[in-house]
Amino acid sequence: MMYPPDSPVRTNLFARLLRTLRGWFDTSSATPASRQNDHQVEWGRVLPFLGMHVACLAIIWVGFSWAALATALVLYLVRMFAITGFYHRYFSHRSFKTSRAGQLLFGILGASAVQRGPIWWAAHHRHHHAFSDKPSDVHSPRQQGFFWSHMGWFLSGKHFAPDLNRVKDLMKYPELRFLDRFDIFVPFMLGLAVFLFGVLLESVAPELRTNGAQMLVWGFFVSTVLTYHGTYTINSLSHVFGRQRYKTNDDSRNNPWLAMLTLGEGWHNNHHHYPSSVRQGFYWWEVDITFYLLKLLSFTGLIWDLNPVPATIRDSSRRL
Repeated sequence: MMYPPDSPVRTNLFARLLRTLRGWFDTSSATPASRQNDHQVEWGRVLPFLGMHVACLAIIWVGFSWAALATALVLYLVRMFAITGFYHRYFSHRSFKTSRAGQLLFGILGASAVQRGPIWWAAHHRHHHAFSDKPSDVHSPRQQGFFWSHMGWFLSGKHFAPDLNRVKDLMKYPELRFLDRFDIFVPFMLGLAVFLFGVLLESVAPELRTNGAQMLVWGFFVSTVLTYHGTYTINSLSHVFGRQRYKTNDDSRNNPWLAMLTLGEGWHNNHHHYPSSVRQGFYWWEVDITFYLLKLLSFTGLIWDLNPVPATIRDSSRRL
């Protein structure tokens, strides 16, 4: 149906489109209409997220090189560590301390994983721990099913904005609020850097058979989508598959395969038993790469006061 240029309907549609586009770059401009509906997807806001997945199909055209694959794997590991070590164990649980400059650095590294800003991430995660697998838990497989717990919850308009009352300690810092408001800025700069890296390699090392477009697709898009779904498994699969060592009154489970995939986050029942511990693999045989890296980082003086799990808590309330 065609509307005249001065039609109120056409004007309203244009205004909504403009607001949606602004919301991609400035989250304070986005006002999802479906915010009051738990399960209605906010399509305008999530188009960039869907576009990240579609962009991975471009590997058909850009081809393969070992250099591009290596870059994708390195950026997966670096950004998974940024999510697990910084967004999760630092911003969400304050399991160690750092300086204000270190905090900003950690926020930037976490933002590069394209999982929104540190304040948004921490607020939703703290809410999860407050209501784990209860009706108020926004991403519980028990309550809403696998797809919703894995990714559906953050596609809805209702969960676009977090409960900022849970992150008053983080809201004090304008630099963190900036990362949250303009959450596309760091990912854009990373994508540009990866593209330029490919252009440079094409010029100085043509034997690697890569270029800007190939590096962008593999190093940014493919790597980001893998980091997405690796992270999401902790919301979904870690509440369904694995062993429950502790009686935590929720469905959290320890899963060694997910621990390897996520650098230690798969020891999820341990984590729900004592969330403030910097170490989630409580015993020596529970591999927790994020903890090992944080321990190494503490030797540099950038972080300190790593919160351990007391032996009395570790060995208490265990299931037989």
